[in-house]
Amino acid sequence: MYVEFNVLPKNAKVWVYQSDRMFTTDEVEIINKNLKSFVEHWKDHGKNVTGSFVVKYNQFIVLALDNNERNVPGCVIDASIRVLREIENAYKVDLLNKFNTAFRDANSIKVVKLLEFQKLAKESQISDETIVFNGMVNSINEFETHWEVPAKLSWHNRYFN
Repeated sequence: MYVEFNVLPKNAKVWVYQSDRMFTTDEVEIINKNLKSFVEHWKDHGKNVTGSFVVKYNQFIVLALDNNERNVPGCVIDASIRVLREIENAYKVDLLNKFNTAFRDANSIKVVKLLEFQKLAKESQISDETIVFNGMVNSINEFETHWEVPAKLSWHNRYFN
């Protein structure tokens, strides 16, 4: 069952997927329609689950599930991965590569391979004050408070010591 993202409880499970490029406005419109249809029919062993999504900055897809603090079954995750692969194929983007790292560079968002991010840090082209997108957040509360933060406040901090 689809609900608005902001009505899910703060402990709802989230998954953040970053695209290696921004989606166009038209693409976001279609992605929103497809994700809403997916979430409306999202099931856990035949039973509807309550979930939502948001597309942030035309580049990040955030799926959320009201899991009532229980483990999320594999079938629920598998279904979401299938829809994300469909988006990847339709728009020729990379959403599932966990080695891509996103950060703010002036007024834009850059996505680079993790090795490139490490190199930028080593060469002081970015600092521990650089705003990064922490894809390791697990709940809506963490998403709201620890997703878009200075690198020193995320797992990225290890590259600045």
